[in-house]
Amino acid sequence: MLVDSCTVAELTTYIRELFDTNERFQDVWVEGEVSNLSKAASGHLYFTLKDNKAQIKCVMWRGTVARQVTIPQNGDAVLVHGKVTIYDVRGEYQIDADRIRPLGVGDLYQQFEELKARLNAEGLFDEARKRLIPEFPKQIGVVTSPAAAAFQDVQNVLRRRYPVVEVILSECLVQGEAAPPQIARAIQRLNQHSQVDVILVCRGGGSIEDLWAFNDERVARAIAESRIPVVSGVGHETDFTIADFAADLRAPTPSAAAELMTPNIDDLRDDARRLERDLTGVMAARIRALQVGLSDKLWALRQVSPEAGLRQYRQRLDDWNTRLVSIQRGRLALLRERLSSRVSALNAANPQAILERGYAIVSLSETGERVTSAGKDAPKPGVGITVRLHDGELKARIEDKDTHERYKRTLF
Repeated sequence: MLVDSCTVAELTTYIRELFDTNERFQDVWVEGEVSNLSKAASGHLYFTLKDNKAQIKCVMWRGTVARQVTIPQNGDAVLVHGKVTIYDVRGEYQIDADRIRPLGVGDLYQQFEELKARLNAEGLFDEARKRLIPEFPKQIGVVTSPAAAAFQDVQNVLRRRYPVVEVILSECLVQGEAAPPQIARAIQRLNQHSQVDVILVCRGGGSIEDLWAFNDERVARAIAESRIPVVSGVGHETDFTIADFAADLRAPTPSAAAELMTPNIDDLRDDARRLERDLTGVMAARIRALQVGLSDKLWALRQVSPEAGLRQYRQRLDDWNTRLVSIQRGRLALLRERLSSRVSALNAANPQAILERGYAIVSLSETGERVTSAGKDAPKPGVGITVRLHDGELKARIEDKDTHERYKRTLF
């Protein structure tokens, strides 16, 4: 409770606490027109809600803005939900908004926007996951009611535009509470038990309640999980459903979907005739060009005698053969001369020839090691040696020269 005297901050805090503790101010819906709308760099949303008699400041925090289905614009009539509080710094009362709903929008529209936002956040509507529709389908699976006018419209368009295509109906309800699971199962049947190239999910126009089966999460997920590309043709041009966003291609009407999914057979015939004419002209021009080229080559061949060319090659071959024989003979003579010279050198270096001239080879009898010096490396007295001559070997022993002359001994 306040005393007789207080500060501005104390008074403001007291007033804020009055708002914060009053349950009536914690859950309010306020109707008005949006003005002075601005989004701060922080992501918070600030605006004024006014009518012809009063106005109130509003703020929506960044986390809440991210969950908001629709962001209003200046001049929009809206319903704002939140709690009333005081912004102490300015001493202003304001609404901390947690929901903004366009004025007059019913619960179905709100459910539509909330489901759309949630599935979009999951990536169910990403363009990257959408597949191309086959250009020339052989089979088209249609998910709809056989009694629906939309099915007849689709068949009429296909018979007119592309009668060669086969239509496979996967029957289901397209309106009412039982319709969503039937639509989902019809899509799954085509994926499991057929070879269709593309699936068309369709029904005619109607109110949001009539089309509500195509705003069901089960239908959206069945479309997204289909292994076969899916085209959505639900309602009229201005009608949008969750199925449209989940499909690989959205058409404004069932008839437009049938046109988008198939080529016009008359256009194909015209294209084929044009291609045939173009191909015929190209082939005729190519044949003429080849004929001219062939004539030129025949003339050129007549100007050049193959026999004259062959004679030239034969004579050149004979010249090469003669030169080759001459070169080989010269090479052989040179090799013989080198061989003779090397034989003579080998004979001159033959140890046997050297021995025949009176030389001898002395080696140790025990090891066979050659004796090449009479100096300090000579064998010691008493060591047996072998003297090899040209016609045999002699055995000997090393004797000390001084001792031998002093005693006049016979060596052996």
